[in-house]
Amino acid sequence: MATLYNEHDKNIRLTWVYITLFLVFVIGVGYVFAGAMQSSAILYVAVIFSVVTSFVSYWWSDKIVLSMSGAKLVNFEDNKELYRVIENLAITAGLPTPKIYTIEDTALNAFATGRDPQHGVICFTTGILQTLDRTELEGVAAHELSHIGNRDTLLSTVVVILVGFVALLADWFRHWAWFGGNRDSDNKNQLQVILMIVALILSILAPIAALLMQLAISRKREFLADASGALLTRYPEGLANALQKISADTEPLEAANRATASLYIANPFKGKKVAKLFMTHPPIEERIAALRGMEVKENT
Repeated sequence: MATLYNEHDKNIRLTWVYITLFLVFVIGVGYVFAGAMQSSAILYVAVIFSVVTSFVSYWWSDKIVLSMSGAKLVNFEDNKELYRVIENLAITAGLPTPKIYTIEDTALNAFATGRDPQHGVICFTTGILQTLDRTELEGVAAHELSHIGNRDTLLSTVVVILVGFVALLADWFRHWAWFGGNRDSDNKNQLQVILMIVALILSILAPIAALLMQLAISRKREFLADASGALLTRYPEGLANALQKISADTEPLEAANRATASLYIANPFKGKKVAKLFMTHPPIEERIAALRGMEVKENT
């Protein structure tokens, strides 16, 4: 069964693996693009771009995500009860009390970010704070604290930034190919034509592959955070009830976008039917059933 720290070391290793793969990938794409565009400067730009992006994604990815979401810091005086709930859970988990942010939105949702427990952040929508009772809010907070304790926040947030940059790079090249590329086919040798075709294919498939990787990571993380969060509160029904209320909420979260959707406790885009492969989260019904299964086992 999942515990609060059983994924800690694995997620740190995975983070560095993904950052390294990102470096290699962007440099490789830069090489292909440089050949297609007949400009060695593109390769140098790709190297600098990948190094800077990896550095930024590690140190400032949490600030970028909070800024993208329009989140605002909540002081202790602003919501003493919420602070006490999270502080008590953090003490139980052996974690520093994270900073608390809110998003002004009536949709029910929350997410955690931060590269390590010392820089942990939990962000709630004002809607979820107004709707959930204390035990349900504890369940959600414990779920997000589990993400912080397991270093899911480091892994997931870094992947969000890297996936976003891959998409930007692909969009930029497609724009160049269609509107700014050299259309004088007589001046293009066979190798350049091949590189151009490969670059166009990469610009289409790379963001899709990166997104699928991000979604697969997100779905697994949610099940683990549910289990370890329920163990933290010793009351799985609290989180199960919270998820039930969240799933019944039909309002989409305006602050969310495709890059940050996987960070939230539940899919922020309500009412959109998507294939399971492209879902940012496992079905809430499965998560609730797993939590209530834990409760049955505890009571027997």
